[in-house]
Amino acid sequence: MFRNSVAAAILITVLPVDAEPLRALPVDPSEITPKEKVTPPAPAPAPIAVAQCTPIAPGVVKMPEHKPSVKSDAPEIANLPTGEDAIRLQVFLDQSNFGPGVIDGKPGRFTIQAVASWNEIHGHEPDDMGPVMAAARKAVPNAFATAVVPEIVSKWVDTGLSHNRAAQANAKRMSYRSIAEFMSERFHTDVEFILDLNGSKNTWGVKGGGTLIVPNVKPFLIEEITGKRYEADPTMSERHVVVDTKKNQVRIFEAAPAALVIEEEETVSNEKPPAQVPVLVKPKKAPVANHALVASFPITPGKPQFIHYGVWKLNNSVELPVWRYDQSLLDTGKRSNNALNIPPGPNSPVGIIWNGLSKPGIGLHGTADPETIGRARSAGCIRLANWDAIRIPTLIRPGATVEIR
Repeated sequence: MFRNSVAAAILITVLPVDAEPLRALPVDPSEITPKEKVTPPAPAPAPIAVAQCTPIAPGVVKMPEHKPSVKSDAPEIANLPTGEDAIRLQVFLDQSNFGPGVIDGKPGRFTIQAVASWNEIHGHEPDDMGPVMAAARKAVPNAFATAVVPEIVSKWVDTGLSHNRAAQANAKRMSYRSIAEFMSERFHTDVEFILDLNGSKNTWGVKGGGTLIVPNVKPFLIEEITGKRYEADPTMSERHVVVDTKKNQVRIFEAAPAALVIEEEETVSNEKPPAQVPVLVKPKKAPVANHALVASFPITPGKPQFIHYGVWKLNNSVELPVWRYDQSLLDTGKRSNNALNIPPGPNSPVGIIWNGLSKPGIGLHGTADPETIGRARSAGCIRLANWDAIRIPTLIRPGATVEIR
């Protein structure tokens, strides 16, 4: 989101010479939400009305021309949609809890992985675009909407938010740095796409009460996050999470069912090459719907040397976590008395929620830079876009198993 924060320098793999060392994530949960008494920032008051959006008729919005990048990480798949259909597909997958990444009308690796997840639960081939596009067109007739910038934006945007940690510790919250950041994250996209849709003058000049064109997706309402701590749940605490560090995807399943064994019939082929005996042929079976899959989202795992492979338990789930920043701990591994408590907010290095595992210091959390998900390595934890991370406690709760592989 055009965020030039120090946090970004901490989390990415390639660092400037004078940047802070790449071990900036805490080593135990107490450093995310300290046990000592800390005065949390007062959350923004509950809004009188949620974000106001008016769907825009198809064909009205001029889509920016999208030229496939030679550096694209997307697999080769036929019939990938373009234009408004690409937005419809991404919005539909997002609302189905199969995160496509940033909604920008440019289907890439994460959109294709989300399609495969949707097809998996419906019993289609992974790269079959027909059924999912039919469902997307029906569910999302209007790809875009005109969104009113809510008046509460003034409470969540601080254009003067410092990049200095000591100054941040004295801030009310780790706010957005612009209305463009606020609105792009609210509608699951990035500032670049907001600029494409609205132009520079409208994007940077809009105020509370003004309007911007956005993807027609259910908005991420930062003002409704209050700092809640989530408890165990009979159903969600039994679920199983697989963090795939190779595919950069987290997949959530119902409690592990009995193994599904499909018997394959063997037939003898009557068509045999000359001078050869009949061969056994296993007929190709149609895909079987995997109803145990609940959701999937793109992630950024840690650098390989920092990944803690294995099966862990989800220990806690806390909104608006305070982040304990201790330079001595980062440099030497030893605590000091000079630690800073960085306040919560969307520009916190751990985003707007912390889901801590039984492995100390490791968790699934949000990020200040959703556009880097899957492309920049973190220091050890599992990062998701804030709009995806906030759904975690609606899908799993403390007690769930988390397998990192």
